[in-house]
Amino acid sequence: MRDRLREIIETRANDPGAIRRAAERRVKAASPLGDGGRAMIIAADHPARGALAVGGNPMAMADRAELLERLCVALARPGVTGVLGTADILEDLLLLGVLDGKAVFGSMNRGGLAGSCFEIDDRFTGYDAAAIADMGFDGGKMLTRIAPADPATPSILENSARAVDELAARGLVAMVEPFLSAWQDGRLRNDLTPDAVIKSIAIASGLGATSARTWLKLPVVAEMERVLAATTLPVLLLGGEVKDADAAFASWKEALALPVVRGLVVGRSLLYPADDDVAGAVDRAVSLL
Repeated sequence: MRDRLREIIETRANDPGAIRRAAERRVKAASPLGDGGRAMIIAADHPARGALAVGGNPMAMADRAELLERLCVALARPGVTGVLGTADILEDLLLLGVLDGKAVFGSMNRGGLAGSCFEIDDRFTGYDAAAIADMGFDGGKMLTRIAPADPATPSILENSARAVDELAARGLVAMVEPFLSAWQDGRLRNDLTPDAVIKSIAIASGLGATSARTWLKLPVVAEMERVLAATTLPVLLLGGEVKDADAAFASWKEALALPVVRGLVVGRSLLYPADDDVAGAVDRAVSLL
């Protein structure tokens, strides 16, 4: 990968138009859900929000060559249907030629930097709907944290609603990741109780002038059958930071049996598993579908 990284660096410096040509050559996925109607999407949009930590290593995702190598391993595994990332990462993957046949989702709002005093203010600093369509991608993802006590929340909801409409107008998926959040001891915390997740679903489902293209990206929490009774929208389960892999896989398997659930969007727990076996972790996740 180090040699291929040097090629990317040279290409970016001397032939930036190669990114556009790679996007135009890319073989698109037949469906954002994959051939079997189930999505296994690898998430890699964490670095753009300053979230580089995995487990006890605060800089785990800082080495771009290592991250790209792990992404290439994951994307090559049977059953992996797509990837979610910011422009810098997706363009590296385009130059590596590993996105053929994969659904590609652009990460849109990365302005709420992890650990910052303005973390709730998730401004749209990444892709917009026009750029996603122009690149021939399948949809966009937006983190939508709802903090009732923070005055920044209305603008977050407004911007997410606008993105939902702009994606839908282009026939693209709007992947909304809602959380009910609150400031605690100077940190923004997500409320993962069932009732809080239900409320976040209700709010996110109503964003925009249409929900025809809206998917929800949701955490696995207690009482998932009751939680997911709150929506008819397609749901993808997020992975988050996994401390107990066996418990996480068991909870994913149980939730995947519910009718609205259409797959998984998992990043760090598959790209940086405790045993460092990326292929094994991805294959195990795919086996749940």
